[in-house]
Parts: sequence; C-alpha cells; structure tokens
Amino acid sequence: MTGRAGHLVLADGTLFTGKLFGADATATGEVVFTTGMTGYQEVLTDPSYCGQIVTMTAPQIGNTGINAEDPESVDSRPQVAGFVVRENSPVVSNWRSTESLDAYLKRNGIVAISEVDTRRLTRYLRDNGSQNGAIGSEPVDVLVERARQAPNMEGLDLVARVSPTSAYAFKESRGSWDPEFAPGQTVPPRSEKLRVTAIDYGAKRNILRCLVDVGCDVQVVPANTSAQDILATNPDGVFLSNGPGDPAAVDYAKKTIQELLGKKPIFGICLGHQLLALSLGAQTYKLKFGHRGLNQPVKDLTTGRVEITTQNHGFCVDVDSLKGIARTTHIHLNDNTSEGLEAPDLKAFSVQYHPEAAAGPHDALYLFERFRTLMQSARK
Repeated sequence: MTGRAGHLVLADGTLFTGKLFGADATATGEVVFTTGMTGYQEVLTDPSYCGQIVTMTAPQIGNTGINAEDPESVDSRPQVAGFVVRENSPVVSNWRSTESLDAYLKRNGIVAISEVDTRRLTRYLRDNGSQNGAIGSEPVDVLVERARQAPNMEGLDLVARVSPTSAYAFKESRGSWDPEFAPGQTVPPRSEKLRVTAIDYGAKRNILRCLVDVGCDVQVVPANTSAQDILATNPDGVFLSNGPGDPAAVDYAKKTIQELLGKKPIFGICLGHQLLALSLGAQTYKLKFGHRGLNQPVKDLTTGRVEITTQNHGFCVDVDSLKGIARTTHIHLNDNTSEGLEAPDLKAFSVQYHPEAAAGPHDALYLFERFRTLMQSARK
C-alpha cells in the first residue's frame, strides 16, 4: 500500500514507522488498542473513543469500506483522534459501501497510519500501559514533544466535546439489524409505551435503538441538563449513556444523578455505570490499558451465566468501594474488575459493558427488558 511516510511516536519516545493515510495533518491522543476482527466503522464512530488514537489488532482493515448504516455516533462522524492499522486494504468490496476508509477519514479530518507493527504496539501497550502518542510526518523529536504536551486522560472531561447542545427525540429501532426479524421489518410495538430520558454523555445509536425496541419513547438530553429539568418532564425512567474520558472529571453529571436517585428508575451503561457508582459514593480508577474489544468474558453473579461482551473503557469502578453502598452484579473474568452494580432500594442498576453491541450476540439484551420491568413496577 503506497502512502506518505510517517511515524507513530509514544510519549516515552518509542517509535513506530508506517505510511500515512486519511487527513494530511498531525494527531495526538491516548494510544489504545481494541480487539476484534470486525466493526472498524463502529469503533471509529463510537464517541467513547474521543481523544484516543485507536489501534486495531485485526491485521487488515478497510476491506468493506464505509456505509451509511453502521455509524454509532448520532451525527455519523468519526470520533477518534487518530487511527492505526497493520494494513489499509487497497480493495473495497461490500454491497453497502459508499466510500473507502481512506476517503472517509480524509473527508472528516482524521489522521491514520498503516504498515505499523500493530502486534508489537499492542504488546508494548499491554506491558507498559496506555500512554499519549502522536501521528504525523513531522520530525520524530517534534512528534515526541507533541505527545508529551497532550493532555492526560486522567482528570479530562471529554463529555463536553461529544454531548449534544440540545435535546432531541430518538425513534429509530434496530429493524433490519435485529436477527429475529426479516430485513426491513420493524420491531413489533409494545402495548404500553414508557417514557425514557436518556442523558447523552456520548451515546451510541444502537443503545438508543434497543431502548426503542423494548417499548420506550426516548427523549435524549445534553449531559449538562439539570435534574430539575429532567424531572419536570416526568419520565418513567432515566438512562445514563456511555461516553469518553475520566468519569471523576464530570462533576456536573454526578450532581445530577445524585438528585435523581430514588426518584426515577435509573439504568447506566459504561460511563453511565461509572457515574452512577460515583454518585452512590464509590470510587473509580484508571486501568493499565483498559478493556476494548468484542470478546470480553463477564460473569453475571446472580445467574452464574457467562456473557461474551463488547467493551470500551479505560476507567473502572473500584469493587471494594461499592461495599455497603451497592451490590456488585457482574465481574470481568479476566481480572475480576467491576462490570455491574445494583442499588435496589433506589431502583438503579448499571453495567460496564455494552449489551447492545451483539458480541454474544444476544447474551445481554435482557438488561433492556430489566429496565422496562423496573419502570413498570415503579408506575404502580
């Protein structure tokens, strides 16, 4: 694959050479890796990756191009700071494809680099931890300095970058994405519609689709919406979305959730899980290299079942800090970290992983039904 000569440089000076594609610029951000053979378009457009240079561990990326159906961000734009691959496929072949990966990244101003030894890079990040880096064609010493000057992820509020500035209604269902139905067929309507206010910290479209599919009338509001304004609309429940950055830095979200606890049923996913934990009085911390990918094993402590999940997070809830505050419901089987909690008296629960992302592929969809049941019981 031809391209402009360039470098990926980590803040500690570690150098990786390659060929630049996408936008002709320089990018900085936290360098992370995600495992999985598919889903690069979903990765690129997931707002939880804001501020990060994402490395794909699958060796060839771009072979199916870019389509109009798969973006996860509501505005369909890529959210990553930069992109790293072993091989940018020179051939694009898929009936849904509308443009190549290179053209898409170039159009959206995203810097990418190929022909990088991504196995070496992944092992390095695994052993030494994620750190800031820079991609570009500038001299190596300049790139190193750019990486070192980039803001650290700890203490960084990235929610403000990805949250919408105004409220909107979301009505799209999974439709043809749902394997239980024929292509193009809509999900059967529920007899009782439940009103859900989703606080958008960087929400993925497929999460919102799953809420619609279990019979929710979804109104999405910006992350800085006050509890008073949310309660004024009298929703049946409140959903806390995924999102990027350090949860401890999003003080305004913690305050809002604390004012909502016990007043409305609450369900959180990913960053929403971390923010719920902080609002209850627990603590969070940064993982060495995070959990990112679609093959993460999680155990449901209530049923004993193991779910294969999709995850994307660099911060984690301290399990010990939950004791006496909430019950741990799920754990990660690779490292026993927090993957779920519940506070029954407050009608609140959350999970760290992404139940909508179909890794299992249907292992965790019961969580949306659980939220519906919780809202129905609160109505009585």
